[in-house]
Parts: sequence; C-alpha cells; structure tokens
Amino acid sequence: MRIAFLMAPEGVEQVELTEPWKAVKDAGHTPRLVSTTAGRIQAFDHLDKADTFQVDQTVDEAAAEEYDALLLPGGVANPDALRLDDDAVRLVKDFCESGKLVAAICHAPWTLIEADVVRDRTLTSWPSLETDLRNAGAHWVDEEVVVDEGTYTLVTSRKPDDLKAFDDAVVVQLGG
Repeated sequence: MRIAFLMAPEGVEQVELTEPWKAVKDAGHTPRLVSTTAGRIQAFDHLDKADTFQVDQTVDEAAAEEYDALLLPGGVANPDALRLDDDAVRLVKDFCESGKLVAAICHAPWTLIEADVVRDRTLTSWPSLETDLRNAGAHWVDEEVVVDEGTYTLVTSRKPDDLKAFDDAVVVQLGG
C-alpha cells in the first residue's frame, strides 16, 4: 500500500514524521512525502531545526486515487501552513470523501477542520485544539489514540508520547 505523508515545507515535528514512517515501512507499505513545494522539507524538534527530508511529490500533483491512506504529522507550524493551502485542503477532503484511512497526530487535526471533515466524528489531538474541534462539530476526547470508523476511518493521537499507540493503530488499520 502507498501512504501519503502530507507536510508543509517546514514546521513538522520530526518524530511525528519519522516514527510513523518507520512503522508503515516496517509493515511492508510504501510511504511517500507529499508537500506544498518541491525540494526538501525542514523538520523540527519542538522549536529547534532538525533534519530535512526529500519531497517525493507536490500536493498539486497528488491525487487521493494514487494512495491507500493519508497520514498527517503534527507540529504547530506544519498544519497551520497546510490549512492555508487550497491544494492541501482539497487533498485531505478527497481522501476523506473516498473513504480511505486518514491518520492525524498532535496539531494535525487543524487541517481536518479546514477540510470540514470532522463534524460528528470522535477524535483526539493536542489539548489546545479541543475548542477548535468542538466548534467544528467534532466530539473531542482526551485519549492516547482514537479510531473512529465512519464514512472514512480516522485515527488520531494527542502528542509524541502517544506515537507507539498511534503507529500500532495505523498499522492495524492498514491490515498489518
């Protein structure tokens, strides 16, 4: 299975990219880095610059039909930038409307809010998003990982400390 990891050019929390990437790859799937611009993205360890990663495809060239699932890593700046990019929001909405697995951690549900795909869904996130998610019609819970199976399967987690549970839930949903 091909899994799209959607990120802005900078601001992704590195561990929220690298740990799920490794889990997906170790389960025999093919992760691909999709971003709003070509080249390399700049990851962060909280507020400090970390490593850079090569972009495989730009979001304006990507289509949900090419992939089996979408993974949205967090960090504060990453989803904040993505929710301002029309192509990124369209891609997220297309994944949800096609009934494919969508997984988001930490601040990444901001992009889901912008795509208007959280209404009547149960999910978790970094605590500061609780009000935003409730205002968008979601049922927010403070849990390590939440799997909500509706018109599309949504896996969410709160923070880097939840990555093991998040990765395990994503891999189970991918059938591995």
